[in-house]
Amino acid sequence: MHRNILRLFAPLLLLLATAASAQESRPKNIILLIGDGMGTAQLSAHVLQQKDSRFHEFPVAGFSMTQSANAFVTESAAGATALATGRRTVNGHLSLSHINEPLTTLLEAARAYAGKATGVVATSSITHATPAAFLAHVDSRKKEFEIAEQIASSGVDVAIGGGRRFFLPAPEGARTDGTDLLAAMRARGYDVRTELHDGGANARTTEAATGAAAGSAARRSIILMADEGLPKAGERSYSLGDMIRVALAALVQDSDGFVLMVEGSQIDWAAHANDLPQLHCEMADFETALAAALDFAARDRHTLVVVTADHETGGLSLTGKTPDGSDMNAHWAGDDHTGAMVPLFAFGPGSTRFGGIHRNEEIGKRLMELIQGR
Repeated sequence: MHRNILRLFAPLLLLLATAASAQESRPKNIILLIGDGMGTAQLSAHVLQQKDSRFHEFPVAGFSMTQSANAFVTESAAGATALATGRRTVNGHLSLSHINEPLTTLLEAARAYAGKATGVVATSSITHATPAAFLAHVDSRKKEFEIAEQIASSGVDVAIGGGRRFFLPAPEGARTDGTDLLAAMRARGYDVRTELHDGGANARTTEAATGAAAGSAARRSIILMADEGLPKAGERSYSLGDMIRVALAALVQDSDGFVLMVEGSQIDWAAHANDLPQLHCEMADFETALAAALDFAARDRHTLVVVTADHETGGLSLTGKTPDGSDMNAHWAGDDHTGAMVPLFAFGPGSTRFGGIHRNEEIGKRLMELIQGR
């Protein structure tokens, strides 16, 4: 009798289990971390030096092929567009196709399809190529004043980084049209700041949300802490992890979830300069971001964390004689980008979609599918 009952209900139980599994594979929140210029050698140098690196915690890993629509060697605008939209474009374009067709970004889809909050954090100006690919649509990454205008009207909930000069008129900034974009954002309800922690009456601890005191948690914020890029890692009083915690404190207030893009921008700058000590410093700063994201995801259990790069920079290779890498030597093929594959990691619901070798736009497509519930 019991066997007959089990046979009768087995299809229903399987259907329920499958539905539960499918539901679990769709994250409520997505954190995408991009190490600009971070190839496998840059990552190797970091993990060899930082023995307890949080990179070891990712259960899913793979590689991304970074070519653009018109070149074997991409640059950050096209590389980030592939991740932001699931479409490859020509070098220099930001979330526009090769025929200047606007491409829907992950952040736009998150708002339109699921009503999610959105955020961008970067150690460059937020008008720089990678963050701009998630916030604007222009045919040249050099149009940073136009990019700032689009960011100001984009509806993004949280933006943290540098780039004040592109938002403010002279003499405080460099805009020549007299437009104060930050005043316009303040009028629309944004908390506009030049420091990560305001230290005033609005400051509060967000331990329950982020596991650390993160300062003010205004629902909509733009925090621009430099005229252009931020100081190098090690030359500022806050880490990229601190920046993420402030962003998360705001984004978790949306019950529908959020999508957050975080860029360790200056890994690329250190590699362009062939500066291994600074590369170590920038990778350590990126590690703080990794820790903040993984800690949040482990507590939340509904957050997907994806880590990758837009391209490799410098053609770095490593040699040495000691097994622990203590005598590591860096050899640079040049001071520009290369076409080498870059690492890819994933943790949390939906992470199994990211194992193996992918074209860069396939990563964007998979993220878009998760946002759209597919």
